[in-house]
Amino acid sequence: MQRNFPWCSPGAIGLLVLLFCLLRLDVGVSWAEQAVAYRLKWLINMSTVGDVYAKEKGLFAARGLAVDLRAGGPERDAIRELELGHAHFGVASADQVIHALAKGSPVVVLAQLFQANPLQWIYFKDRVRIDALADLKGKTIGVTFGKNDEIIMRTLLARADIGDRDVRLYSVRLDYTPFFSGRADLWPVYINSQGVEIGQRLTAAGESIGFFEPEAHGVRFVANSVVTSERLLAEQPELVERFMSALLAGWRGALDPANAAEAVALVRRYDQDTASEVLQAQLTATRPLVQPMDGPPVGHIDIEAWQQTEAMMRRYGQIDRPVNVAERLRR
Repeated sequence: MQRNFPWCSPGAIGLLVLLFCLLRLDVGVSWAEQAVAYRLKWLINMSTVGDVYAKEKGLFAARGLAVDLRAGGPERDAIRELELGHAHFGVASADQVIHALAKGSPVVVLAQLFQANPLQWIYFKDRVRIDALADLKGKTIGVTFGKNDEIIMRTLLARADIGDRDVRLYSVRLDYTPFFSGRADLWPVYINSQGVEIGQRLTAAGESIGFFEPEAHGVRFVANSVVTSERLLAEQPELVERFMSALLAGWRGALDPANAAEAVALVRRYDQDTASEVLQAQLTATRPLVQPMDGPPVGHIDIEAWQQTEAMMRRYGQIDRPVNVAERLRR
């Protein structure tokens, strides 16, 4: 015999679904957060503090986005993932963007995260003295051949009219022994990461160290920037606006000194091998690189710096033709 259950009628089921939806909305749970893949340039550390802050503080979620924050690395190229449709947004340095444009990639730059390139050269003050570009003459300088630190150093040397016979470029590996042992006078570091860790260690050992900053000598080579594909920008501009609004708000929040302790704690969830006090020092070093005092707003795109970067890459054979990078900068 067939049994009829009034609560199983189509009308009753529809009412139950409606009530359940209302309950979900009442507690602030969204049914339709849009999934977004965001590929970083490198590992999640203090150089990604704004990205982490935007995710962990719910700034993406507040704009209806479920962002997958993906660590980068040598085998995880953000621009390539944009081309393949594996990521919606990514982080890339200017040389990566310009190389991609030279190959015809339809990449677009949405924001420039670092207003100053964190790449500098560390040296022992009791071994060498670097007050001007001319002081580089006769020195042994570590560079990663084929990478942007080689281009930056060659540009600096050219500005001082220092030829190949007047300086020795030493091939950099992941080992700092050549620098510590004195085989190299200057060694490339990122001032807000390795610069902090190595600097603290050497200072604690009684050493006096200095940092040689290319931008202080007029060489501006753009570092990490946020990129997307031309297609996504054209087809989903509203998504781009929501994502960038949350991301830049995250960077502003993370760099606010009032939020320093929280920003450090959030990054440490991902970077547990770095002590909190080191992360705090790294945050302090990162802040002026992203948001200089009395400088442009977070995310500002420095067109002249991008054009200088392209010119340097052309001069040293990194690209064989102009790519007119300024046309790919969203302003």
